[in-house]
Amino acid sequence: MDWPALMLSLELAAATLAVLLPLGLALGRWLARTAWAGKAWVEALVVLPLVLPPTVLGYYLLVTLGASSPLGAWLAEHLGVRLTFNFAGLLLASVVFNLPFMVQPIQRAFEAIPRELREAAAVHGLGAWQTLWRVELPLAWPGILSALVLTFVHTLGEFGVVLMVGGNIPGETRTIAIAIYDRVQAFDLASADRMALLLTLLSLLAVAASFGATARLRRREG
Repeated sequence: MDWPALMLSLELAAATLAVLLPLGLALGRWLARTAWAGKAWVEALVVLPLVLPPTVLGYYLLVTLGASSPLGAWLAEHLGVRLTFNFAGLLLASVVFNLPFMVQPIQRAFEAIPRELREAAAVHGLGAWQTLWRVELPLAWPGILSALVLTFVHTLGEFGVVLMVGGNIPGETRTIAIAIYDRVQAFDLASADRMALLLTLLSLLAVAASFGATARLRRREG
């Protein structure tokens, strides 16, 4: 078992959630509540990581942020920041790749909230922030929870994007998915079996916990 790779994957998943949750809430709610001519293009950009092959997305990130690119060279020279072949690069790639998994469930959850409820909240003197915290977020919570679980599980299984942007550096960019691939390449199928089983169980536990929490919440609301 490659425990450092597993811990790195868990750390990456937690960091991805921390970055994407506020971004997903803001973007998902905005897309749910607005209607304008260019909205379809924004939604298409959000969904694009779902339809692009991970290696293609990783390639674009690599050539955009690599040391030989104008942006990468500027970041390294002026800010001392390098966004490839390190954890920061993994995190950026993970955020971009998981954006639709966070935004879409949240957007659908906010779209399901009747407009009349927000209007009633305004009539009763609730401001925009009070309406968000006391009305919208409790109703959208099942969708938010689904977004968190989907993003967490998907991050654990990322392969193509993180390999392209982060490489395979032990203790720094080697995630559990890459470690499984390495063991298969080395014909160490016993180790690959153990890591794959653990990853499967973690994913199953996260999804089952999400379904259970959502069911309890809906029973309480009912």
